[in-house]
Amino acid sequence: MATNKTVFFLIGVLLIVLGIAMLAPYSLQIIFDEKSHSFIGASFVTIFIGILFVLANLEKEFKLNLRQTFLFSSLAWLMVALFGSLPFVLATQEFSFSEAFFESMSGITTTGATIISNLDNTPKSILLWRAIMQWLGGIGIIVMAITILPLLKVGGMQLFKMEGPDSTEKILPRTIEVAATIISTYFILTFLCGFFYWVFGMTIFDSVSHAMTTIATGGFSTHNDSIGFFKSSYIEIIASVFIILGSIPFISYLKFARGNRKVFFEDVQIKGLIYLLAISITIMFFYLIFINYESNIFDKIRISSFNVISILSGTGYVTDDFSLWGKFSLIFFLFLMFIGGCAGSTACGIKIFRLQMLLIFLKNQVKKLISPNSVIITKYNNQKISDNFIHSVIIFIFSFLFIFFMISLLLSISGLDFITSISGAASSISNVGPGLGDMIGPNGNYKDIPDLSKWILSFGMLLGRLELFAVLVLFFPSFWKN
Repeated sequence: MATNKTVFFLIGVLLIVLGIAMLAPYSLQIIFDEKSHSFIGASFVTIFIGILFVLANLEKEFKLNLRQTFLFSSLAWLMVALFGSLPFVLATQEFSFSEAFFESMSGITTTGATIISNLDNTPKSILLWRAIMQWLGGIGIIVMAITILPLLKVGGMQLFKMEGPDSTEKILPRTIEVAATIISTYFILTFLCGFFYWVFGMTIFDSVSHAMTTIATGGFSTHNDSIGFFKSSYIEIIASVFIILGSIPFISYLKFARGNRKVFFEDVQIKGLIYLLAISITIMFFYLIFINYESNIFDKIRISSFNVISILSGTGYVTDDFSLWGKFSLIFFLFLMFIGGCAGSTACGIKIFRLQMLLIFLKNQVKKLISPNSVIITKYNNQKISDNFIHSVIIFIFSFLFIFFMISLLLSISGLDFITSISGAASSISNVGPGLGDMIGPNGNYKDIPDLSKWILSFGMLLGRLELFAVLVLFFPSFWKN
């Protein structure tokens, strides 16, 4: 019988890993003589609490049933965000707890929203920790999306389950097996991205930091001007390529490693992502021509391509202030925020496959109107799709939009204006980062918003990253009954 001891044991392991990761920024505090020991203190506390969790919850056999798996999914992200905020709380920059937790939650959910107003003068240890948080959050959500969410049948994610027993009782050994391949792939992509960044002009520190946030499609940068700071089309191309590589399903890398060499050309979701990018970039390119933004055709292609890829994937890197392009660009990018990348990737949003399933559903309804007696078999990626599966996807999309409006309403009650409330809600639940408007737009940050708004947005980030229902189910009393 599975107990909550397994949940807290695993959380203890995560805290130990998190505490060890804090030693990397601490080394920068020593190297650059930052006159602070915040990371060693935070590391000690985190590892100590993690060890207590592990020792207090030792069992002969570790198992997770459905309820414990839901509990672990939400509690793990909350605990990592909480302890990940310790270096900010202890830092000399005087973060309030609300700001520290917001920054930490933004990092671990790979959102990329920040309260730091002057990144260029922020200690390198803090900048590296933000990158590490996003990198850990990226690998965490991939493992979760491939091994846990499909078993929980969250919003149609069961379509992406790996071959094997459909039982949460065997989730631990299965997760370890799959995670080994995922982590190695993740490491390789991060190394390659950092190497090319370095070759084309970034410093070693910038290349490492940006490589971690690029693969994680997180968007935290080490400079106020983000990727635009480097003023290099080569760096923008590298970022675009690796953002796309981080936005495709990592289950495809697993299949490729197991011998399916055509998976990247046959996967319906990957093709959908490429088609959507091509169409969106074309639309934005012609819009830039229409408003006569930049005289050079190559610049128009570069600017439209990079910003579309960054926003659609939820990365949030910026090179230009697209809020100055006119109203159309704001609405268009808000639409792209909602869509997001592929399921089973580091990207966020509603996901490509759900949009495809919605279009299939609408197409089938039209066919039934034309031929009421026809028998329609729905398939996706050569898998037969049941009506219940399609309904779960539609319910997820409806719930996503409903929660977006609720967060927008709460943000407006907390004192934010209309544009900031709408775009803030969209960026948090879609895990994008920059919003729209003067306050939280591409050239702004979240520092000056009220503390209540920060907590609302933090909860929105958690909901969006864990596919809504994995969190919401915990608020139903029936969930806690035996």
